[in-house]
Amino acid sequence: MLAAAGAPHGTLVTAAEQTAGRGRQGRRWSAPAGSAVLMSLLLRWAPGAPPPALLPLAAAVAVCEVAGEQARIKWPNDIVLPSGRALRKLAGVLIESRPQEAWAVLGIGLNVAVDLRALPPELRDTAATMGRPPEQVEPTLRLLLATLERRLGEPPETTLAAWRKRDALCGRDVAWAAGRGRAEGIDGAGRLVVALGGGGRSALQAGEVHLLDVS
Repeated sequence: MLAAAGAPHGTLVTAAEQTAGRGRQGRRWSAPAGSAVLMSLLLRWAPGAPPPALLPLAAAVAVCEVAGEQARIKWPNDIVLPSGRALRKLAGVLIESRPQEAWAVLGIGLNVAVDLRALPPELRDTAATMGRPPEQVEPTLRLLLATLERRLGEPPETTLAAWRKRDALCGRDVAWAAGRGRAEGIDGAGRLVVALGGGGRSALQAGEVHLLDVS
């Protein structure tokens, strides 16, 4: 891996096509050639210093800003477009970090010009695209990099406020491995807050959540 080999901060790796990309929990991310932003960005910070605050949240906000007004964030790391009560996945953010070595790799896949009919059958009904022409992939990448630079430098309170405006789950019934409840936004650490059916609240640190109120 370039990060472990000492590649400098800001090293960018892109791909034109992805047939077996890695998402959360081993899920597949597929993008036909020349149709998506597929990038990995190396971020470094001073040894002994804490990692960038709220990095996953700031990255998701940046992707939403580039994707357009309708884009929303499905906690923890999906950028989606609402379709009725359903949410179709437009982009994903995946971060691999080694805090003890003061680096993280920020991976983003964004469907810019994907023809949904060209996707594997199991992905067509859940995916979304910006619907841009293929020649807009590179300009979108440049805009995303500039937006990331700005958003990653903002204070936590700005990141949290921007994220909450894009929250796709707030007020909706969700389920996760250990239970179910109603999403009530995120706390100051980026954890998903859910109101439990029997009373009380829980804050989810990580994991997968599923909508229960999709007709």
